[in-house]
Amino acid sequence: MKIYGDSIRTVQYWVHRFEEEGFAGLADANHPGRPKRLNQEQLNEIDLILRKTPVDVGLEGNIWDGKTLSAFIKKKYKITLGVRQCQRIFKQLDFRLRKPRPLIAHADIQKQEECKKNFMNL
Repeated sequence: MKIYGDSIRTVQYWVHRFEEEGFAGLADANHPGRPKRLNQEQLNEIDLILRKTPVDVGLEGNIWDGKTLSAFIKKKYKITLGVRQCQRIFKQLDFRLRKPRPLIAHADIQKQEECKKNFMNL
């Protein structure tokens, strides 16, 4: 059974903490886990860099993806992050992957105009 989204056991735990420690027992404690590899200043810099193309920062490619961002972070900060972690950074910074539209390689404008004329005469 759930009470307002929390299990009964969780609510019992909060009541017990309140009885033992008062309101101080309800404060969020430090959560265990691995510390962040990038600090906020680095994330702010990455946010600005993602508005440029990879070529602008000395990398190959026209669009940012997890692999390209991983390479940039390794080059710039000497920190190795996996592709999936970099994809999470995109989401955290409210970026989304946009693939470029394909271009016809070496399109001949004159031939295109001739084709249009021929098509109109059908």
